[in-house]
Amino acid sequence: MISSVYLSVLGALFFAAGAAAQTAPQYGQCGGIGWTGATVCPSGWTCTVSNSYYSQCLPGAAPSTTIPVTTPAGGSPTSTSAVASGTTTLLPGNSFVRADEDPNFHKYLRSETIGSAGTAVLGDPDTAAQFQILDGQLVQMLPNGSSLYAIVAPQVNSTEVMLGVSWSTSPATSGTFMWSGDSLEWSSPTVSRPQLNAWLVCPDEDDNLDVFINLGPYDYDTPAGCADQTLNAYTGATATP
Repeated sequence: MISSVYLSVLGALFFAAGAAAQTAPQYGQCGGIGWTGATVCPSGWTCTVSNSYYSQCLPGAAPSTTIPVTTPAGGSPTSTSAVASGTTTLLPGNSFVRADEDPNFHKYLRSETIGSAGTAVLGDPDTAAQFQILDGQLVQMLPNGSSLYAIVAPQVNSTEVMLGVSWSTSPATSGTFMWSGDSLEWSSPTVSRPQLNAWLVCPDEDDNLDVFINLGPYDYDTPAGCADQTLNAYTGATATP
């Protein structure tokens, strides 16, 4: 007779294999501590590590090793191979978006690779991007006149504590961005959140300050290494430290 212990172990192995064989959605979570969902991304998408708690399916092949940019004395190298290509003078109708609390005081929202689709991060004032909210879309207004749209990763299961945010050349198909005063909020009828303006900022392995939607209460059960933040509009003439 086959023991119940053997059957339990066999069932667990089949469950794990089945989860790994499933395909995560575009921009969806595909790994991290405690993650039991799909770990395979769609064709043409790569499971990209943001931090120990979160990996996300992003478009493109696996990233190659990046070479830090050489900066003048007194500066520090960045983890991307692009340099700021836009102006830090605010254009009419636009807003900067920044954190106003430590440890990311006056770090500004932008793309990890400046002006390109990819992970949403916070960076220094001289690399700040500019934004508008149009029809519920958070739109990054690029200096060349084109746009990038904020995409929030879909929630796959109830165990997720945060959702990745990235930039795409195509508009988001779910969720709504809005201002509440100067505070940036995001909501979706399919995602339950106790606080619509709660964000998490988590350094990745290259020290990029990756931005996430916080699905839990603000400043409670914060994932290790991450910081609770609110993100706020700033309409001064230039992005200031």
